[in-house]
Amino acid sequence: MKRRLPIGIQDFISLREEGFCYVDKTARIHQLITGSGRAFFLSRPRRFGKSLLCSTLGAIFEGKRELFGEISGYPALAINSLEWEWEKHPLIKLDLSPGNYREGTAILDSLLKNELDNIARGYHLELRGNYAPEQFANLIQDLHTRFQKRAVVIVDEYDKPLLSTMDDGPIHSRMRDALKAFYSVLKSFDKDLQFVFLTGVTKFSHVSIFSDLNHLVDLSLDPRYADLCGITQEELEQNFGSEIKTILNDSGKERIEYLGELRRFYNGYRFSQKQLTVYNPFGILNHFDKTGEFLPYWYDTGTPTFLINLIIKQKINIFDLTNLHITYEDFQKYDIETMKAEPLLYQSGYLTIKDYDEELNLFTLDYPNEEVRNSFSRSLMEHQGTGKLL
Repeated sequence: MKRRLPIGIQDFISLREEGFCYVDKTARIHQLITGSGRAFFLSRPRRFGKSLLCSTLGAIFEGKRELFGEISGYPALAINSLEWEWEKHPLIKLDLSPGNYREGTAILDSLLKNELDNIARGYHLELRGNYAPEQFANLIQDLHTRFQKRAVVIVDEYDKPLLSTMDDGPIHSRMRDALKAFYSVLKSFDKDLQFVFLTGVTKFSHVSIFSDLNHLVDLSLDPRYADLCGITQEELEQNFGSEIKTILNDSGKERIEYLGELRRFYNGYRFSQKQLTVYNPFGILNHFDKTGEFLPYWYDTGTPTFLINLIIKQKINIFDLTNLHITYEDFQKYDIETMKAEPLLYQSGYLTIKDYDEELNLFTLDYPNEEVRNSFSRSLMEHQGTGKLL
């Protein structure tokens, strides 16, 4: 019987209760939530499992231990046997991925108010205040007071309103100010918060979570969490043995030959100085589900327009996107006024770290694999053919 692969499944509860395969990341998550610090940020490209990670963290802090034991015929997850109190904390989980933010900050305000109101109602509280930042602050305090447990805040795709408006300076500036006011609540009410986790593609340094929240720990280039999202070669072979076996039987390929093809086409993403690479989950799961077809599954989910526009604006040589050199400081310049295309290409998944020179503090960027190299090069050539790229 063909196993259920979690393609597009972002809800941890559904994944566990409905018997989908799960690559166990809970040992690494346990390392994070029991270590130093209480407020974190993680940048990863789209379709890399950020939403599932947020959902998993939410289930942990809601004390849903039953989801981490033996369930649906699958063994218990690593965190189940590690030291953790499984105390239930009130949870504020926000997802900023919906919304046509190009219409202005009213869309953002409406989305935030609606999500905060739904959370308050779920805890039988009345949302107090007129403005989203005020409501956010009051909800954090009210949850702490009602349950005598500090609240947990998880924000998925925190930067979607900014990425969606990068080509419209005035709207982008207003969106940035609105988010600055909203996220500043996290600093002001730190005493009421047990854990804070934000994810996105980019690190906009002028937004308050990075200019004001100096206690926010950026995990994006941390070698300890280089495999927190994505699937390592070891995890691939341990968790997908039956899929690999089926494809080998159907294709007649040798195992070494086939695994080499997989690595070249789908592996190669590297997120720290550590020489550890991972597969994009969406691409490799689709490959297994389609019984071995080598197609650009991740790439075909869409190249953001703002990225193409930035390449055009900065007149990047599309024929020379390999062996690019950038510094650590370049990774911190993610604002519309100072943003470079090269680090954004990295954060978006079109380039990755290929080498790191510790002495010079210099990163070398290149395409992660054949899927991205072939597809992105073809897309850029098509834009060049229309005269939009020089």
